[in-house]
Amino acid sequence: MHIHTRPLSLSIALATAIAALPALARPTQAAKPAPAVQTAPAAQAASAQPRIDNAPAPQAMAAPAQHPVQVPAGAQHAAQLPPNGVADAGAATAGTDANAPSAAETERLLRAQVLLDRFHFSPGEIDGAYGSNMRQALAGFQKTHDLPPSGKLDDATWTALNADTTPTLLDYTLADADVAGPFRPIPDDMMEKAKLPALGYATPEEGLGEKFHASPALIKQLNPGKNLARAGEQIRVPNVVGTPALAPAARVVVSKDARILMLQDAAGKLLAQYPASTGSEHDPLPIGDWKITGVARNPVYHYNPKLFWDAQPGDKSATVPAGPNNPVGVAWMDLSKPHYGIHGTPVPGLVGKSESHGCIRLTNWSAAEVAGLVHAGTDVVLQE
Repeated sequence: MHIHTRPLSLSIALATAIAALPALARPTQAAKPAPAVQTAPAAQAASAQPRIDNAPAPQAMAAPAQHPVQVPAGAQHAAQLPPNGVADAGAATAGTDANAPSAAETERLLRAQVLLDRFHFSPGEIDGAYGSNMRQALAGFQKTHDLPPSGKLDDATWTALNADTTPTLLDYTLADADVAGPFRPIPDDMMEKAKLPALGYATPEEGLGEKFHASPALIKQLNPGKNLARAGEQIRVPNVVGTPALAPAARVVVSKDARILMLQDAAGKLLAQYPASTGSEHDPLPIGDWKITGVARNPVYHYNPKLFWDAQPGDKSATVPAGPNNPVGVAWMDLSKPHYGIHGTPVPGLVGKSESHGCIRLTNWSAAEVAGLVHAGTDVVLQE
């Protein structure tokens, strides 16, 4: 992939899009958490894939885009915000609020999020806004670079992040697979989900958001006037591809209070960090030491309403098909604690901000990455 940097002056379209980013509202009302998965007994063979509710192993199906993505064939050039993340001094400010971030400040946040993701300190959905997930990502990054873990994007942290000079944005040409679908609305009702042949993406921008670790709203705002459903269309996306591979993890540590999942090596060194949803009042995180007993990708989901305090009246046991909008997303890591696991989610914008039914919920791209770095027997520590 050939990379070049953009001139200091941003295009009017991109500057307008960036200026609008603070208006991207994070969800403020927690959606109903996805039910926890029922798993097979922990005594299953370590080499076997986990089975859900003693059902056959997860169905084979065409896998959705896995993460972290490799450099896509359509990624020909890199589109760059200014290397220092600062736009022209005359760039329009975002919104009419005198306290709202300027376009330059928002660009800096966007670049910081991309760089954090590249360093494997995920800020969750990349959206150009500063929130709790980014604060935790910054704090984790700071700890590994001997900086005060303030969670703030101070000058020293900005300098350390910018050691990676990779451009912020990537020019990407939409491939046939990106727009093939089928795209369909995903019903909220579990019984209606079970009637569908698969739980794929609702829109092309949802799939692109997961592929490039971004909110669908950001994908649209970075590409005004672009047809996101047309193969061959060239668009701009966060440059999260081609990052160095991580070594397998010796230990998974989940912090309930910080709402993060951390991967550590055998010496306890922090390798990666991800935002996570970690239980609720009704279904608390099972604090203690556990082990991963198996890993499944693209699992089907066996829903048993008897296990859930908030099941809808009239719900019956159902098999929910696989796909990125499956209640457990694209990956399930079974824990030795019965009925609990680490998994993806169809609502990445709520990770770290909503509750779960006791399981550890990650974005789909984070769950897919973690699933490739753990195995049956990996230690899992769930702590306050």
